[in-house]
Amino acid sequence: MYEQERPDSILFFMLYAGVMVTAIIASCYLLFRRGNAFAPNIKTPPRLRRWTGIFFASMALSHIWYMPIAFLATPEAIQTAYLIGGLLDCVIILPLAIIVLLSMLQDRKRPLWPAFLVVAPLAIMIIYSMVSYSEELETMFLAYLLLLCISLIIYMVLQMREYGRWLRDNYADLEHKEVWQSFIVFAIILVMFGIYVSGIGGPAYNYIVNINNIVLICYLLWRVETLSYLSAPQPHIPDNPSIYDNIGTLLQLHCIDTKLYLQHDLTLQQLAKTIGTNRLYLSQYFSRQDTTYNAYINGLRVKYFTHLYREAVNTQRPFTIKELAHDSGYLSYSTFSLAFKQLMGQTVTAWTHNSDK
Repeated sequence: MYEQERPDSILFFMLYAGVMVTAIIASCYLLFRRGNAFAPNIKTPPRLRRWTGIFFASMALSHIWYMPIAFLATPEAIQTAYLIGGLLDCVIILPLAIIVLLSMLQDRKRPLWPAFLVVAPLAIMIIYSMVSYSEELETMFLAYLLLLCISLIIYMVLQMREYGRWLRDNYADLEHKEVWQSFIVFAIILVMFGIYVSGIGGPAYNYIVNINNIVLICYLLWRVETLSYLSAPQPHIPDNPSIYDNIGTLLQLHCIDTKLYLQHDLTLQQLAKTIGTNRLYLSQYFSRQDTTYNAYINGLRVKYFTHLYREAVNTQRPFTIKELAHDSGYLSYSTFSLAFKQLMGQTVTAWTHNSDK
């Protein structure tokens, strides 16, 4: 394990140094700058910003550690240096990558210490290999690493599904809130980490890893800058059927009649406050109706869109679908298009074509 060949080209060292410098700049930006430079109108999760900055710092330190290996003379010294670097990667970078992704899930504060605990066996095996100058644990190391990667992917799939349900229960607009693409990035990190540790790929793979690191830094910076900070849910309140008796009437008076649902980025908590009830009571009311807050608001918005469309067609006034979608409460046309297809069973284009007949 960690039997890497040393690329000796100037091009590689320039790329390697570029990753290190980029990671340092990105870390300092996230840890010391207040507010977003690229998306100033979005407030990002402070926890995510902090941990991502620490993750970038660990990437930079890892690159600093590996750089002098190019000047080591003996195979034993090189192997020892790689093992120490591998130990640092396993106990620092890998857990921090897990923590960064967990920090994107804002439905609740998940404990972060297990991220360090699960990599402890890897660290123990590397330390044993350094002390005993033996590779007898290599197969066990790679098997545990494979098992760990599979387990983490399964765990994150379950957590992402739970987070997705929470989003649909509390937010009508999911723009800048979904993090499914981050899971794909996480899975790629695990695969590339495993290949790198196993030594597969040769010198060419070292170039791929460093190019991947630059892409990863840019992606995480974009993700931190654009992910909206969401409030955590309130404590559970006991179910009381009598509380839900008037909620339907209140929604009609304060949401439908006033067209409150057209407000961009309207949240469950804002709606609950407007109608004079508790956020959890309102969420449980929607659950009793076999729907979600997201589906309820989108249903009202799509219905309003169809009204606007027919009115515009009948009066023969100029319009675009994007303008009508915006007037129906959607900041993002892609969000509107997806919601429309889910609710109407066909695309906006197909629906308007059929309506015009």
